[in-house]
Amino acid sequence: MTVTKQLYELQELDTDIEHTRQTLDLKNGQLGKRDILDAAQAGLAAEQNNLNDLKHKRRDAEAKVEDALSKISEAEKQLYSGRITNPKELSNLQHEVNTLKTLNDQLETKALEIIDLMEESEQKVAALTADCQKLEEEWQREQQQLATDIELLNKTLTGLTGSRLQAATRIEPPVVSLYEKIRQQKGQAVAKVEQGICQICRISLSVSALQKARSGQPVQCGSCARILFIS
Repeated sequence: MTVTKQLYELQELDTDIEHTRQTLDLKNGQLGKRDILDAAQAGLAAEQNNLNDLKHKRRDAEAKVEDALSKISEAEKQLYSGRITNPKELSNLQHEVNTLKTLNDQLETKALEIIDLMEESEQKVAALTADCQKLEEEWQREQQQLATDIELLNKTLTGLTGSRLQAATRIEPPVVSLYEKIRQQKGQAVAKVEQGICQICRISLSVSALQKARSGQPVQCGSCARILFIS
């Protein structure tokens, strides 16, 4: 195997290692992340608080209705008991009964409105609870899959790193140093040559450059300075 072929294969390993590390970093970043689930649970908690507040208002409204009905009953007993004969007192008492009935009607209307709001809130809580349960189950499955993927990626990375070390040891150190220097500067150190053209900078190579590249020894492109590889 020529040196440039070895360098090209080393580059392929480096590319695989970089891609695997990027994927691993992405998966690790997703592990434990639950923004969507947290937002859904926060929405559920807010609606549950709203429902609890409505229940409190309903109890308060019903207590006020009960108090108004009690006062109406007591006033009507006095009105119709026959004990009060003074026309003015009777008129005042009748006015009080009418006022209490008007107030009671308002209180009952308010209580019914609260009951309607409670029913809406209860439906929302039920729907949000179902959504949260579904999201929780999906999140658990995703986390399990992420853990499996991360374990596999770590094994893959270990294997690639080992293969890379073995590949590098088969190449003379000065050549590896040149490869690493170009790779650090340009990202890709080896350029494939097809039909006499460097596939990175797209420049046609001279006949002498092509002859040297065909020998399999490291020859750098005169334009982009990458090591040329002819398969």
